[in-house]
Amino acid sequence: MSETSPNLYLVPTPIGNLKDITLRAIEVLKTADVILAEDTRTSGQLLKHLEISRPLQSYHIFNEHKTVEKLVERMNRGEVFALISDAGTPAISDPGFLLVREVLAAGLEVQCLPGATAFVPALVNSGLPNDRFVFEGFLPHKKGRKTRIDGLMEEVRTIIFYESPHRLLKTLGQLAEAFGADRQACVSRELTKLHEENVRGTLAELIEYYQTNTLKGEIVLTVAGKNPKA
Repeated sequence: MSETSPNLYLVPTPIGNLKDITLRAIEVLKTADVILAEDTRTSGQLLKHLEISRPLQSYHIFNEHKTVEKLVERMNRGEVFALISDAGTPAISDPGFLLVREVLAAGLEVQCLPGATAFVPALVNSGLPNDRFVFEGFLPHKKGRKTRIDGLMEEVRTIIFYESPHRLLKTLGQLAEAFGADRQACVSRELTKLHEENVRGTLAELIEYYQTNTLKGEIVLTVAGKNPKA
């Protein structure tokens, strides 16, 4: 293991409850030369709450290809960066992979701190098997969506998706059609926040529930895998 100091830190931020920030994350954010933020306005509020004042630079899906080369050059000159997303661990359904790959390719050091990631508490409290699972993140909005779902029809591990409120019912319907309406699942939303909700049941029951209940907030959908005995 290299003893060289990291040039890039990946720092998880709270997915809801601000108390979930770690002491180590605060320390890194206080000492980094520059903090790369997915949305500087959102991250600015968090840093203000933590009483951290460091230079903020925008780094998101729309500019990452244009900025990554210059960022690596600055790291080569000795600058230390901390990458954060709006919530959770960077590079998990958020920008970060490209930067990590290029930093490592340049022979520089990367370190990811442990911390908040939405799919872990959603999986654990779903009541579904968690010894083996597959993380699918967000399904494609249009092209390739059905193909991705059909490719999971024989999956025996628990499957985890991220989803938005306005697409959840569509997704539940498509999964019910592909996997069967009696497949067990859990919808977790607003994790760690005051109005956290975990709704468990069959896909059919979840569809019925969300046809009459308001949907807001970030959503993790956990779906049981196919019963290998079926």
